[in-house]
Amino acid sequence: MIVGGRELETRVIAASTPDAPTLLFLHEGLGSAGLWRDVPDELARRTGCGAVAYSRYGNGRSEALREPRTPHYMHDEALIVLPDLIAALNVRDVVLVGHSDGASIALIYAAEHPAGVRGLVLEAPHVFVEDISVRSIAAAKVTFETTDLRLKLARHHANAERTFYGWNDIWLDPAFRDWNIEAYARRLEPPVLLVQGADDEYGTAAQVAAISHAATRSRVDTLLLARCGHSPHRDRREATLASIVAFVSESGEA
Repeated sequence: MIVGGRELETRVIAASTPDAPTLLFLHEGLGSAGLWRDVPDELARRTGCGAVAYSRYGNGRSEALREPRTPHYMHDEALIVLPDLIAALNVRDVVLVGHSDGASIALIYAAEHPAGVRGLVLEAPHVFVEDISVRSIAAAKVTFETTDLRLKLARHHANAERTFYGWNDIWLDPAFRDWNIEAYARRLEPPVLLVQGADDEYGTAAQVAAISHAATRSRVDTLLLARCGHSPHRDRREATLASIVAFVSESGEA
């Protein structure tokens, strides 16, 4: 699919229930449509919703990244690309399911477009930069450069090196340390489900607390998972999926 003049890898699953919302999946910094694996299929089956998973520019089989990312890259995705994608898909009622960077993008979009969002599922969201994030991202760079991580990523991305450094470089850029989207959380209106692993190597429950404190106009449900790292839908699959299904049901007839 061409969005904003760029070719984006997109996967669409039809709804099985009439008038159900569409689950729109927004992946992590090194994620892609394919790296959600069967999660969109399973949630579509359990909820009756349609589902869309896409790879952002520079990730997956979408067009390869041509320039360095800027500290505004998540805002650009939420405020420029995502509205165009949703319009191209002709979906008007969405539940945004975002993971890590994708959760932050979903939050920004929903603050600007509350009328079209049925709900927000935010896995391991970031609303500000923590020291633990910077340390783990710096460690990931060493791993990428000294192990077979490059080859593993190449299975999922058209240009693994550009994908990796596009994400890694901006998060390690000193200019990014002031990045903060708590003001957007204060503007949220749709209901929110926050999912956070207790052992997340890229962020802490302080992110969840900040969103819960700021989002006074929303209903906010929180799922804190023990024995869970940065990817709840992989690390604690059944608990995460069951909570999402219940949240979608409670957020309106699906």
